[in-house]
Amino acid sequence: MPVVALTQYARPELIPYLSPLSCYLALAAGVIAHNHNHCPTFKNRRLNTLMGLWISHFYGYPTFAWVPTHNLNHHKLVNKAGDATITWRHTNKNNWLVAFTYFFVSSYWQSDPIKQYIAKARRSNPALYRQIILQYVVWAGAHLALLGVAMAMHGVALGFKVWTFAFLIPALFALWTIMFFNYIQHVHTDPWSEHDHSRSFDGKLINFFLFNNGLHTAHHEMAGAHWSTLPELHAKIAPNINPELVQRSFFGWCISNYLLAPFFPSLGTKQIGRAPFDPPTGESVQLTSGDVDALESGINAART
Repeated sequence: MPVVALTQYARPELIPYLSPLSCYLALAAGVIAHNHNHCPTFKNRRLNTLMGLWISHFYGYPTFAWVPTHNLNHHKLVNKAGDATITWRHTNKNNWLVAFTYFFVSSYWQSDPIKQYIAKARRSNPALYRQIILQYVVWAGAHLALLGVAMAMHGVALGFKVWTFAFLIPALFALWTIMFFNYIQHVHTDPWSEHDHSRSFDGKLINFFLFNNGLHTAHHEMAGAHWSTLPELHAKIAPNINPELVQRSFFGWCISNYLLAPFFPSLGTKQIGRAPFDPPTGESVQLTSGDVDALESGINAART
């Protein structure tokens, strides 16, 4: 990640060739951050803190935010009411417009559990609160320093361009794409089902480049499992998953749903099983985000 990014500082003429690679590496950093917060990389707490600080430079946001929004909220509710990342907040349709704008809607609603998490850490977990502040300071400070270095090397205009293509655009790409993945892995699934709550992609290519992140059903059912064990875990439960929710090709699925389905509706997804806004008990749903506690990485809420 640093080699590809900083090579663009040394050789700005390579930006058209290396910035796309930085985008992939930033996305990889996001997946690593996700995995790291579910199953910490090291046994030593200080090393895990340093890992989070390092990854945040490339991912685009302090990595602690995965804990309240993902570990403690999304994994508990899995696209039901109270999940800050629900796919059906304004509509249960699955089309390119809803998928594209999901990032902006989800980002807004994820701010609630993040604010709550920080406030509770400040009141009751000083060590965690200091870690959160450290992540913000190092993340923001590093990017200001990287912008300053680029401008010192190349002048204001070219320096801003270098920093934008080496760090800013890749970070925005990673943030948007991570949320897009979450959207397609849950839209039109059945959160009330034992195994049909998520959509998985079992193609070897995407799982090689994204650390088995396509095997989403197994991940939700065993959130603390190391990412390298997911193929084996997926194989055990795959026969129990609706075949529509185990797809081979990520890109093929996207082409089918967002390019072809507008002309051939049968190629689009349909709601599998019970809709997330239709509780078996019949009560009305509330779309406010569920409460989270000030817990550290490695803590995974049980699915309700």
